[in-house]
Amino acid sequence: MIIYPTIELQKGKCVSLQRGRLEEPSIWHVDPVAAAQKFSDDGAQWIHVTDLDAVAGSYDSESIVEEIVRSAGTSIQLGGGFRSRDRIEQWIDKGVGRIVIGTLASQDPTLVMEMAQRYPDQIVLAVDVYQGKMMTDGWRQTGAMEPTDFVKAYEASPLAGIIVTDIDADIGDQDAQLGLISGIAEATHHPVIARGTVRSADDVSRIKYVSKISGTLVGRALFSKDVDLVEALELAQPMPEPKAEFQ
Repeated sequence: MIIYPTIELQKGKCVSLQRGRLEEPSIWHVDPVAAAQKFSDDGAQWIHVTDLDAVAGSYDSESIVEEIVRSAGTSIQLGGGFRSRDRIEQWIDKGVGRIVIGTLASQDPTLVMEMAQRYPDQIVLAVDVYQGKMMTDGWRQTGAMEPTDFVKAYEASPLAGIIVTDIDADIGDQDAQLGLISGIAEATHHPVIARGTVRSADDVSRIKYVSKISGTLVGRALFSKDVDLVEALELAQPMPEPKAEFQ
């Protein structure tokens, strides 16, 4: 399983949101570029970055994202505000390893499927679910499709993966949350990445054994020091198969 240490950027700062509320961020007094470099030094294969300013239609954090891409020393998965072909291509040209697309995938699936064909294994779908329904537009609008129908529509596309977020996570129990995510995972052959499921090291151990979940994003728990990244990366490694002893 892949651990994706996660940086959410708003007005140049590392933040965490409660249930996607842009107006109520928890601010972490950590330099985002230094945080990315530390994640890389700790052994992360990927770093997930969400540009919340871009979600809101602003590009105030773009220079910081560019610096993270240049200096982190590991692959970057970037989400936030991808609503056009030009913006997707712009960031792939800047060296981003994967682009995460949510609202656009609902509004213009033909374009997103075309982008996936043009950039195989570089496009990731974001599926955000609240009370069983898909949400779009930064978690502000209810989508028309059921989550399972949505992921099935992209089965023929060479996606890098699908990030599934249970927006109820902050108030719900983890068993129900993992059940929702694994249910969506059963509907697709693409790798599924869980978001919002890790609050402790024990959660990493649990998710590791949930069928068809290939990775998890970890943000708030790292910044609050409830989870140590080095420990999480070690826990996420596959257990060696037992070897038969011959005499």
